[in-house]
Amino acid sequence: MVTRSTVPSLFPPPGYAHTAVVEPGTRLAFLAGGVPLDADGTLVGPGDPVAQAHQVLTNLTAALEHVGSDLPQVVASTVYVVSDEPGPLSAVWDVVNASGLGAGPHTSTLLGVSCLGYTGQLVEITVTAVVPDEAAVER
Repeated sequence: MVTRSTVPSLFPPPGYAHTAVVEPGTRLAFLAGGVPLDADGTLVGPGDPVAQAHQVLTNLTAALEHVGSDLPQVVASTVYVVSDEPGPLSAVWDVVNASGLGAGPHTSTLLGVSCLGYTGQLVEITVTAVVPDEAAVER
């Protein structure tokens, strides 16, 4: 079981929770950073952080399904965007909020960074998700 909340004495967050408490005995999946590469390893959306955010979420969805979870089960994320301006960060955040990832709401941090691991990569998202008890996990 997960309890998500916003703290009344803090500024109301735009589309995320301040806290998420996961009860003991709940299985969690910790995913490596989702990157904007297709199944062949080709960068999707060169120069376009919104297109890359969509590909990252597609890849995260596949990884979550692999372990028996899905985007609404995400309890925490970190969203990295290559930019020193708020505009691209906001555009990527809109994609995150429109996805099932925002259904929680989950706890999240949005960061502007100078560089990511792959040439041309503008977006990366890491997540932690609950794996429901009834899920069959492939190993």
